[in-house]
Amino acid sequence: MTEKNQPLLALIGSCLAVFFSGALTFGFPGAMAAFWQEMFGVGAAATGLIIFFMLAAVGVFMFLVGRWQERWGLRAMMALGVALTAVGSVLASQAAGISTIYVWAALNGTASCFLYVPALTLVQWCYPHKRGLAAGAVSMVFGLAAAVMSPLFGLMLSAWGYEAMNLALAALTLAVGLLGAYLARPPQAWLEAAAARKSPAKAAEGADPRAKQSAGESPNIVPARSYTVSQSLHTRSFWMLWLTWTLAGAAGVSMTILATGYGLSLGLPLSSAVLLLTAFNLTNGISRLASGILSDRYGRSRVMSLAFLASGLAYLFLPQAEALASSALLAAVVGFSFGTLFSVSAPLVADCFGLEHFGAIFGLAFAAYGFVSGPLGPTLSGYILDITGGNYSLVFFYLSLFSLLASLCIRQVLPPAGS
Repeated sequence: MTEKNQPLLALIGSCLAVFFSGALTFGFPGAMAAFWQEMFGVGAAATGLIIFFMLAAVGVFMFLVGRWQERWGLRAMMALGVALTAVGSVLASQAAGISTIYVWAALNGTASCFLYVPALTLVQWCYPHKRGLAAGAVSMVFGLAAAVMSPLFGLMLSAWGYEAMNLALAALTLAVGLLGAYLARPPQAWLEAAAARKSPAKAAEGADPRAKQSAGESPNIVPARSYTVSQSLHTRSFWMLWLTWTLAGAAGVSMTILATGYGLSLGLPLSSAVLLLTAFNLTNGISRLASGILSDRYGRSRVMSLAFLASGLAYLFLPQAEALASSALLAAVVGFSFGTLFSVSAPLVADCFGLEHFGAIFGLAFAAYGFVSGPLGPTLSGYILDITGGNYSLVFFYLSLFSLLASLCIRQVLPPAGS
């Protein structure tokens, strides 16, 4: 393993590590919601809470993992995330009630933090001049995994049964994820920066970009100014990004739990209804790479704003789209927007606040998605569907407003003056 090839190996390893976490986060709840409702005798509100518990765990641990990775290292965090994901699948295999699925959701959300933040941190350090591309590639795999696995979840359930399916997923998670964590070795630049944070003398030296340049290191790896968490909290850009994550996150993640149910409400068989979820997850994955590349060229805020605008319009038209093809197309537009949120936010945070404390600052912004998006999105959606007898038009209308407001908010997120 040469230093020249290490950035590519780290990128590949990061993608492998996040694959099954992404599949279980974005694909499993939607694919299994109808089965769990029948299995446990619960309604849509109960299965909507699955996403709430998952996102609540994300809200708690995303910031903490951003802090811990600076002390314990990226690969250790990723290996722990893989192990927690596998443990969650084993737990789900023994579920006797919906409460156990809530525990699985919280554990899976926790595990995703230990994988996603270190992976994004690693690839941006490896590719400082192509942050959108690198972050987009990892984000693409994280989202696209659900599009690949969602149809397979149903096939595995039919062929093997519920318990065996989950145990097989645990084994696959360990095999693929631990290989990825092994390959994801940080570059020397990140190791030196981590050492500098523990040494005031080295930190002072590292603060001068000219010192980095004279040592042969690109001055663009760490911006001229890297903000601390406290400093970032005093900027307008941070809070506009926080609000964007709340609104766009709620609008996007709701589709993971609504897509299949909406297809069934149109009178489609389950095998066809699940294609709405597949379409959402397909563009949720593909857009992450495409939007990352576009953001490198045309600007982060502009690309995100246009994507959220498209999502708002798609939600407005969805109640009128009663055919499978048109419904799947509109769900795919929402998926594209959701993927853009995930992929472009990471390099936008790096552009605004630097990479030295990227994990902690990104995790704090992501907490909006964890704590607020769940109740505003899937939980409230399920409650409205239960009390209105399945009125998807009302749900899609307020999710449209969320997307349109997010389109305006993200335009206010700019690198602070002097960064």
